[in-house]
Amino acid sequence: MEHTMRAEYTEEDPDRVRSWHMVRAGVSTAMCGKILRTDAASRPDGDWGDDPSMMCHTCGALYLREVP
Repeated sequence: MEHTMRAEYTEEDPDRVRSWHMVRAGVSTAMCGKILRTDAASRPDGDWGDDPSMMCHTCGALYLREVP
């Protein structure tokens, strides 16, 4: 299964990333259940963990169960 990182933005500044979530290919809802903007920035799943303070812990746990 393919995955992509997608941004969640702050309410105060809709262009500032609050955190990164993991989504399955072709889906806009994060693995943790958070509904993300359809135009949210994306990054390859290989970037997961580059800045742990910005990563959704729940998405990370679920993602690691799905990848080899």
